[in-house]
Amino acid sequence: MVEVKEIKSIELVPFTLMTSSIGAILALIYAIILLITLGALAAFIPTAGLIFASLGISMIVLYPIGTFLVYITLSFVTALIYNMLVPRLGGIKLGLEGDEVRSVPVVSFALIMAGVAAVWAFIIGLLLAALIVPVTTLVSTIIPLVSSIAANATNLTPATLPTGSVVGTGGVVIAVLLIIALPILVFVFGFIGHALAAIFYNFIIPRVGGVKLLFAPAGTNHEITSIPVVAASLALASVAVIFGIIYGIIGLINGLAAGNASMGVGSLIGNIIGSFIGTFIMVALITIFYNFLAPRIGGVQLGLK
Repeated sequence: MVEVKEIKSIELVPFTLMTSSIGAILALIYAIILLITLGALAAFIPTAGLIFASLGISMIVLYPIGTFLVYITLSFVTALIYNMLVPRLGGIKLGLEGDEVRSVPVVSFALIMAGVAAVWAFIIGLLLAALIVPVTTLVSTIIPLVSSIAANATNLTPATLPTGSVVGTGGVVIAVLLIIALPILVFVFGFIGHALAAIFYNFIIPRVGGVKLLFAPAGTNHEITSIPVVAASLALASVAVIFGIIYGIIGLINGLAAGNASMGVGSLIGNIIGSFIGTFIMVALITIFYNFLAPRIGGVQLGLK
């Protein structure tokens, strides 16, 4: 029997520590792959061997540390935004049958995920606007002087150059679009994308099995102690395949429209296979690292009701 549980809250510190640690490990793997790639290139370009080696070794140190620090901020703020929005939008709901997520109610999942994305878009838009407006304001005060000098030096009329008011107004318009329009667009497209993901999950799970989450009590919360690797990887890779089919069909149509059927067929096959394999590997790595880290640093804790 499926029992619906709502994620009312996410404990900030365990979530931040776990996601940052996994991000750092993935960054270390990427840096090692980069080092190997640069080593292979050094075999063909001996004169650049020292440069490649220095770059690769520095990446092994700097990239994981940088990723960990960035993820601390991103993860903490994301969980904080989620907790703040839940009383207003409702949290993610999970249809649990034992330890298996058999379904994800579409509206609740899409609404909260789109809301979190929209708040992030607002924050980013606000920061960008704070950079753009002073710059355009400064430029708008300099332009009349530059325009006058250019006119005297090259016999151009000032009308051929943008005016200060145009630049200043353009900066304000861009700022308004970043602060207002960007979050709205992110919310709309985020809602559609997450709604489709939930619909596809609910469609495919009865056929392949769902993600399994093993919980243990942690005070008033529930701690995810481990995530079976194959079940999570297969379920999410199967969902990704449906998206791959959609993207592949679009590529097929574009290829046929361009008179290049082979390109379209290649796009279809590549999207399907690439979506499944890429998602399966990434989810498998994340769950393996999660299961390794959970007993050592503690798993993600959720307030389920």
